[in-house]
Amino acid sequence: MSKDIDKGKLINQSLILKWVGLVLFLVFLGVFTYEFFWRRSLIKNENIGKLEKSLQDIRAAMNVDSVRQFTIQKIMKIISKYNPEMPSSLKYEIADEIYKMSRKYSNLDVDLISATITHESGRTWDPEIVSSAGAMGLMQVMPTIGMLIAHYEGITWSSPEDILFNPIYNIRIASRYLSALIEMYDLEGGLAAYSGGEKRAAIWLAENKAEGILWTETSNYIPYVLKLYKEYKRLTF
Repeated sequence: MSKDIDKGKLINQSLILKWVGLVLFLVFLGVFTYEFFWRRSLIKNENIGKLEKSLQDIRAAMNVDSVRQFTIQKIMKIISKYNPEMPSSLKYEIADEIYKMSRKYSNLDVDLISATITHESGRTWDPEIVSSAGAMGLMQVMPTIGMLIAHYEGITWSSPEDILFNPIYNIRIASRYLSALIEMYDLEGGLAAYSGGEKRAAIWLAENKAEGILWTETSNYIPYVLKLYKEYKRLTF
C-alpha cells in the first residue's frame, strides 16, 4: 500500500513538473513572441521614421533647388536684357555665383547684386569692361582692392586681367567688399563708400547725408542703384 502511495506521489510530482515545464515553456514562448513582434514593430517604426525623414529632406532639397533655379532664371533674364549675346552657359555661371553670394552674405540679395552690376557695368554686363579710373569687370573692382580681397578669398593673384575679368572671381571679390561696406555704413552709406570711397561716405553720414559732400557721380549713383534694386525686386516671369 505504501509503495502504491509513493508511486502515486511520484506520478503526481511528474505531472506537476510536466505542467510547470509546459507553463514555463508557454510563458517563454509568449515572452519571445512578444519581444520578437515588439522588436519587429520598433524596427518597422524606425524604418518608417527614417523613410519619412528622408522624404522630408528630399522635399526640402527640392524646395531649395526650385527656389535656386527660379532665382537663377530671373538673373539670366536680367543679363539677357543687357547682354543678349553672352553665351547661356556663362549667364548660368554668373547667375549661380550671384545666388551663392546672396546666400553667403545676409545683407546682400540677388536683386541688389544685379542692380550694382547693371549700373557699374554701364548697363552692358560685359565681364571685361574697364572704367576711365581703371576699375575692372562686372562690378568695377579697382586692382588694389581686388588684390587685397583676393588674398582673403584664397584666390591666387596673377594679374588684374586674369582675376577681375573672370566674372566669378569679380563677383566673389566685389560681393565681399560691398557686404563689408554695407555692414559698416548701412545700405546707402555702403553704396556711397563702394562708389566714392569710405572717407567721404563716413563724413556724409556724420553730417546727416548733407548735400555737397559726396562726389556728384556718387550722389547720382546711390538713387540709380536703388531704383534698379526696386525694379528687380518686382521682376517676375
